[in-house]
Amino acid sequence: MKIGVLTGGGDCPGLNAVIRAIVRTSEAQNSRVIGLRNGWKGLWEPSPMDLDQKDVSGILHVGGTIIGTSRTNPLKSPDGADRVLKNFRLLRLDALIAVGGEDTLGAASRFYDMGLPVVGVPKTIDNDLYGTDFTFGFDTAVSIATEAIDRIHTTAESHNRVMVVEVMGRHAGWIAAYSGIAGGADVILIPEIPIDLDEVCDLILRRHSRGKLFSIVVVAEGAQFSEKAGEEGKLILQERRQDEFGHVRLGGISQVLAKAIEHRTKYETRFVVLGHIQRGGTPTAHDRVLATRFGVHATEMVHQGDFGKMAALAGNKIVSVPLSEATSQLKTVDPKLYELAKNFFG
Repeated sequence: MKIGVLTGGGDCPGLNAVIRAIVRTSEAQNSRVIGLRNGWKGLWEPSPMDLDQKDVSGILHVGGTIIGTSRTNPLKSPDGADRVLKNFRLLRLDALIAVGGEDTLGAASRFYDMGLPVVGVPKTIDNDLYGTDFTFGFDTAVSIATEAIDRIHTTAESHNRVMVVEVMGRHAGWIAAYSGIAGGADVILIPEIPIDLDEVCDLILRRHSRGKLFSIVVVAEGAQFSEKAGEEGKLILQERRQDEFGHVRLGGISQVLAKAIEHRTKYETRFVVLGHIQRGGTPTAHDRVLATRFGVHATEMVHQGDFGKMAALAGNKIVSVPLSEATSQLKTVDPKLYELAKNFFG
């Protein structure tokens, strides 16, 4: 059997662990693995690379992806689907393993409906993919964000400042919620709940009135903001240009929020944007193991002909769920988790 593998969307700690698991498991079953470079572009403009045990040796702990990634969406082009299916046949592939988030796997689901024998692996640091309890990359991102918050605490306390820490999270605030709880943040703001500036400032003022002269605010990049009470919140954008999946580039909420907090409370306020360091570098042990388990399960699904599905974590078990279900909606922060976090605000 000849299996193609691609990694799409943003890079993510654990991608190489998945690739390694696919190659090692496939070779044990006398199958050949072909790396398709740069996401769906690998079937749009093919430049395939053979992958064997030598190629994946020593990559388990390495961040990024050895086959590259991109946000290419072949379905944007009128002939995109036909071109992908044609190139799949020209490469004489028997199956495809697509590793990615909602966009990459959304495309995979549509191609499966067109007859492409495809299996998915859930990848996103945002942990917003429906159908799986956790995605690999999330644990690493939370660990990085938590360490940053820990370090920011000392500066905030030394200077009696309010520090606003911006983490990733376009539609879902999982990173903000988890790192905020773990890092002892005094306020956590997520996309699921529009920012109430009055409430935020009241929490900070009450905290300072108790003699705590510094505060840590953790905010997800996709949190919606408005300075005026009752006014609909809006996203803060770096630029309005959209990528091929229709996403604008977010960023800057922490700067806007820090300015508003300082104006309202008169406390010196600074902002920190963690940005891409959350998705770069070495994956945690948890993500290495989860990515490996996903890769092995996806390869077994291919050999069993169990296409149109995604490897997923359910409790402590790896299971198969339909791609159509996994991409039907986003997995947002559980309100109960946010209510728990609110117990420690202020």
